[in-house]
Amino acid sequence: MTGELSPIDKAKFVAARRAADYVEDGMRVGLGTGSTAAWLVRCLGEMVREDGLKFRGVPTSTRTAALAREVGIEVVSLDQARWLDLTIDGADEFDGDLNLIKGGGGALLQEKIVATASDRMVVIADAGKQVETLGAFPLPVEVVPFGWRTTQALIEETLISMDVLGRDATLRMNGAAPFVTDEGNFILDLHLHRIGNPRQLALVLNQMPGVVENGLFIDICDTVVIGYGDGRVELHDINEGTIEHDRLDFVESENLFTDLSE
Repeated sequence: MTGELSPIDKAKFVAARRAADYVEDGMRVGLGTGSTAAWLVRCLGEMVREDGLKFRGVPTSTRTAALAREVGIEVVSLDQARWLDLTIDGADEFDGDLNLIKGGGGALLQEKIVATASDRMVVIADAGKQVETLGAFPLPVEVVPFGWRTTQALIEETLISMDVLGRDATLRMNGAAPFVTDEGNFILDLHLHRIGNPRQLALVLNQMPGVVENGLFIDICDTVVIGYGDGRVELHDINEGTIEHDRLDFVESENLFTDLSE
């Protein structure tokens, strides 16, 4: 079945498989949202069923919660867990300082709350997510529905004084209607092309009335696990300042490949 996977899917799988090794018995683990995080949840579910791994997972979205329960992971809320040992999640972009853009899947608010309530955050990604400067991927900003057009105008006006190349903000849609987050909010995608000072931009955005949270994750990620389509894995640890290399072999009988292709 692995032979049917695209190189990108293989890269996501090996990153997720390697990151799953960070999860130990008794841990409280934040489970991210998105296509790469789905691979992780499948891998952890397999470890629960076949290896007897016992941990509690705190999902960052209703989609992740449903998948985690489906594969046999014990799901609890963040209020029940209180604090987490580890969060593993994907990213839309990351730079050399392991700053991130997240929110392409629409769960940035819960993802940031869960990540900051963790002793450690591990990001899993394919090599295409690594960039020299953040901003090619549109920056998601979660806003309250009330007065969202005014919030949009305020953001676009403020961006004039920011170190960015673009200033367009578009409302994310779900068909003919606005996309609505799990918390009942809208998302504005900022098409900035390049973000010269992510820390400053994150602070300025969150000071605006109507803005709930932005998708810049600054000084939150500790480790990035980068997967490649040939099975290679790189582990970048920002605290240790190290880069480790590993390789995972594909196993043709993996049940989770069939599950993910359905």
